[in-house]
Amino acid sequence: MEPLAAALLDIDGVLTVSWKPLPGAVRAVRSLRDRGLPLALVTNNTSRTRASIAGRLAAEGFPVTADDVLTAPAATASYLRDHHPGARCLLLTTGDVRDDLDGVTLVGEDDPAPEVVVLGGAGDAFAYPALNRVFRLLQDGAHLVAMHRNLYWRTSGGLDLDTGAYLLGLERAARVEAVVTGKPSAAFFAAALAHLEVPAAQALMVGDDIVSDVLAAQRDGITGVLVRTGKYSPETHRSADGTPDHVLDSVADLPALVERLARDSP
Repeated sequence: MEPLAAALLDIDGVLTVSWKPLPGAVRAVRSLRDRGLPLALVTNNTSRTRASIAGRLAAEGFPVTADDVLTAPAATASYLRDHHPGARCLLLTTGDVRDDLDGVTLVGEDDPAPEVVVLGGAGDAFAYPALNRVFRLLQDGAHLVAMHRNLYWRTSGGLDLDTGAYLLGLERAARVEAVVTGKPSAAFFAAALAHLEVPAAQALMVGDDIVSDVLAAQRDGITGVLVRTGKYSPETHRSADGTPDHVLDSVADLPALVERLARDSP
């Protein structure tokens, strides 16, 4: 690995669970800050804006600001501005992330013919009437954009079903393929690297999802670090189609890994 210049950190399952810090997570982030290592918090969270996420983390003691956070909704806004400028977009999500969708024309449920359907995070909004309307819109030619395709995520009460479970059914039923704008898309990781102004070979990605976080980052040339917290399970680890560059018990062990990588770099 080239000399380490920055770190990308997932939030849910890596730094927090249900917004409560995991043991040693605050100390680890502070240690990386003290070291002067640039950080980007990269998350598929689709229920909060960047400012809201930063505020919630800061309240728990994490030394972060909104500028440190890159969300799937913000990446989605960039994609829609570039590929569907001015299009009428129907947003189906749980939580309000409209502030992160600058330049996107959002329409209400009564719009007769949205041109793009945008799926955010699953929850109460993903009721049968809403999903069936999306299905019909897709049959009529609407484009499908998904902020992520995560199947589930970790909460304090256990694993909760997420958007990917619904997305698979919609794609198959409507015979379409969604454009995914959050992790594991290459564009999402590229945006994070551009924000930090570092090349992929000098960055590492820390996540609890071996597929969307770690192996996806490795395919883009970023060093992958899997943590055994959050949604991690030995079964998904064993059955994955690749091997993480590094595996840690938790993010609390990250400063020691960074120190070791610094000693070993040319």
